[in-house]
Amino acid sequence: MCQFFDLSSLLANISIEYNMPHYFFGKGKTMDKYQAALNYLYSFVDYSLTKNLRYSPEKFNLERMNSFMMRLDNPQFDYPVIHVAGTKGKGSTCALISNALLMAKYKVGFYSSPHLSDYTERIRINNKYISRREFTRIIEIMKPVIESIPEISTFEITTAIAFLYFSFQKIDIAVVEVGLGGRLDATNIVFPLISVITSISKDHTKILGKTLEKIATEKAGIIKKNIPVIIAPQNKKVLDLLIKNAKEKKSHFIDVSKQYKYKVVSFSLEKQIFWISNDQKQLRIELPLLGLHQIENAMTSKAALDQINELGWHISDKNIQTGFSKVKWPGRFEVISRQPMVIVDSAHNVDSVRKLLRTLNTYFINKKIILIFGASEDKDIQGMLKIIKPRMGKIILTNSEHPRAIPVEKLLHIIDDKSTIIEGSPSIKGAIKLALKYYDDDSVIVGAGSIFLASAIREEWKKGSK
Repeated sequence: MCQFFDLSSLLANISIEYNMPHYFFGKGKTMDKYQAALNYLYSFVDYSLTKNLRYSPEKFNLERMNSFMMRLDNPQFDYPVIHVAGTKGKGSTCALISNALLMAKYKVGFYSSPHLSDYTERIRINNKYISRREFTRIIEIMKPVIESIPEISTFEITTAIAFLYFSFQKIDIAVVEVGLGGRLDATNIVFPLISVITSISKDHTKILGKTLEKIATEKAGIIKKNIPVIIAPQNKKVLDLLIKNAKEKKSHFIDVSKQYKYKVVSFSLEKQIFWISNDQKQLRIELPLLGLHQIENAMTSKAALDQINELGWHISDKNIQTGFSKVKWPGRFEVISRQPMVIVDSAHNVDSVRKLLRTLNTYFINKKIILIFGASEDKDIQGMLKIIKPRMGKIILTNSEHPRAIPVEKLLHIIDDKSTIIEGSPSIKGAIKLALKYYDDDSVIVGAGSIFLASAIREEWKKGSK
């Protein structure tokens, strides 16, 4: 028999907790309690930390998540949702949509993964992260329900925290990023206002399939009957498959590559300026996110916002322009230092490495590139390095401390490259020191291969490894 959780009791308890003075919660103990909450969260099945994870119905299904949320009185139905899937660009697209809605004075929930520095980055309202105190309190109250669900995962619990938090805070709308795939992702229990599918490429092939078509089929699983879907520029086979899925579900679809165009005005390391146009009008955009792929993400976001407006919402051109111009999405071709010039990027598959190379050639065509490279063990490491190696002046192999990171010794063995441009360092700090040793005014240091590596370099640089 299904046990139901008393959500009204949860909200009452949280309300009391929020109104209590800080000392009641335990002055000086918030960090300890937060760390204990994280330890508890990570004690469950965390597939994001699992090496060589493969698909199985026991690991990936929605029955468990549906049962979990039912016991919490389905808070994900308390507000409209924009649901975003894709291989690359979904985080940037979510951030752009969220920022434009915020400029339109809506109260916006934003759920994303993974995080760069702190777990609370995954859950935010109006660009403000859930506090460690709030995060900890919700976990404490949810524990009886969590422990009643066999085989529940860390990601499912985190998703539930976000949905509950958004419900309690009475948001106007949520922008929800898919964690993995789409069809069987824990977030796919929502009935969205619209669905958005960003660029699809090969990634997580052991789980989602080895072909683009199989991967696209999993991503297409977020398309709901009669719910509009925005489709970002895609490989033709992928586009045809997504459109076929949309038609089968009688979902109105917007093919961004066909209905929207862009024209670049200028670009610098601060921003790129371009026009987005469709049949109705054109809009001048200033975007601090760099690279042509980010312009495609902006077009996709603009198409989503246009569709939301058609559904009766009110987001003006000015809201879009201001929201896009003020967006922040770290770790995506992010300049973390000008002298020396250091950039980190979350490119982690063949397609995103191609885009990284294109962006480097746009901004630094005559510069020598010193690449700090590390990757997760399940990635196409040979494929990524094959694309980027000819452009590199030096490659320094390393690894982050993430459990899925391939150790530098194994990375050196896999590559089996005896060329003088490749060296290795087992630590991020050591890799940065090596990069600085080879740096001069005619070069650029770039960290890429994994979002976890980008995060680790950002954090190490802040500490003053330079």
